[in-house]
Amino acid sequence: MTTDLHGPLSAYAARLHATIGDRHHVASPLGAWLLLAVCAAATPEADPVASSLSKALGAELASAAKAARALLDAPHPLVASASALWHRPGQGDGGAADWRAALPTTTDVGVLPDQAGLDAWAREHTLGLIETFPLRVGPDVVFALASALATRVSWATPFDVADARALGVGSPWARRLHRALRSPSHGHRCAIVSTTQVGDVIVHAAPTQTTDGAGLVVLSVAAAPHVPPAEVLAVAYDLSPSAANGAPPAGSRSLFDLPLGDAPLWTLSEERVRTRASDGREERHSAVLPCWSAQSEHDLTAPALGFPAATAALARATGLPAEDFEARQVAMARFGRYGFEAAAVTGMVGLTSLPPEGVARTAELRFGHPYAVVAVATDTRADGVTSPWHGVPVFSAWVTEPDKLPEADA
Repeated sequence: MTTDLHGPLSAYAARLHATIGDRHHVASPLGAWLLLAVCAAATPEADPVASSLSKALGAELASAAKAARALLDAPHPLVASASALWHRPGQGDGGAADWRAALPTTTDVGVLPDQAGLDAWAREHTLGLIETFPLRVGPDVVFALASALATRVSWATPFDVADARALGVGSPWARRLHRALRSPSHGHRCAIVSTTQVGDVIVHAAPTQTTDGAGLVVLSVAAAPHVPPAEVLAVAYDLSPSAANGAPPAGSRSLFDLPLGDAPLWTLSEERVRTRASDGREERHSAVLPCWSAQSEHDLTAPALGFPAATAALARATGLPAEDFEARQVAMARFGRYGFEAAAVTGMVGLTSLPPEGVARTAELRFGHPYAVVAVATDTRADGVTSPWHGVPVFSAWVTEPDKLPEADA
């Protein structure tokens, strides 16, 4: 994540998690933000909804579109990513082509698949972690826009196993679980951090194995139980740059400035050891965490999340008659002893009013007895000249003896 994107994405994450509330969940604010940023590429500054879309993104439209291209066109080695824009057959072809050059080059643009095709797209681009597309595609859908993100990684150093009672006598999980995870003696990073927002928090950062020098760090942050989830999530986003850089978090507290004994978030003890610390005072940390997993689905239609504006902008850019929209995200994550996996698919569809009901007749033409065939040449050229071959019957036949379909073609 670049420094320029961190602020807008943190603000967007705050709004998204606020709409979800304090229930157990996982989400990808980045997945939703990328979808809006792809729409930004199709939105001129003079568009009536440009300011609303820019406000939701927390950035100028051109900057957001540029950031989306940078992420999607140069994917992270450990994060699968994809985006797509689909439209009804025969609709949106010209409009989409007008601004396709501004889209990420990896964004698929094409005809709207059926539901099975959308589900297959979700599976393909999430390492099989997401089975179904988050929206149903009916006859009133004129376009669909989607993003997908997924990762499946192993820790550089796996967790050790601890008795769940190590989670603390005040933890309700300690009574429900038998075992928990304990950070290994090396490779993970822990700290007690003083923050202006919520006071002291505890921090654990688990790095993954790397590929070509690229990796992930999964950061866990806990505050006092009374602190609202939104505020703890905001602190976690604030601490994420230092976690990515491997630096101690700003506000990290020395263990020698804290009283010994039990506190709501930690237990501090002291023992005599041999140490090479220059002042003879060595600080050690460990962390105990539960395994966890989550599967979530989120409605993204709240105006503050930007999808009403994105739908209107995309409809104008493509010329597709979208009068309404739906936007949803499905996400999953699993945190365990040996690794972490997570995926999210974010979808937005533009809807149009269906025509009134009437009567349609369909004729299935059956060539079940002898019939004629004529092969006619066509040749019309770009300069308007019509070739003498145009319209000339070249071959003709009368069919009375049909063949069986070859097995190779069956």
